[in-house]
Amino acid sequence: MNNNDMSALMEMLAKMDKKQLEQGLAKASEILNSKDKDKMIEEIKKLQK
Repeated sequence: MNNNDMSALMEMLAKMDKKQLEQGLAKASEILNSKDKDKMIEEIKKLQK
């Protein structure tokens, strides 16, 4: 991960409240433990639009 990516990630995390952060971490954990990671990533991208 380059410095720009890390900076953007830290900025995004700083703007989140505790509940949002917990939800994000739970979703990330679900994706990492999923057998169908690509499908879940696509679903998240759709939600962000």
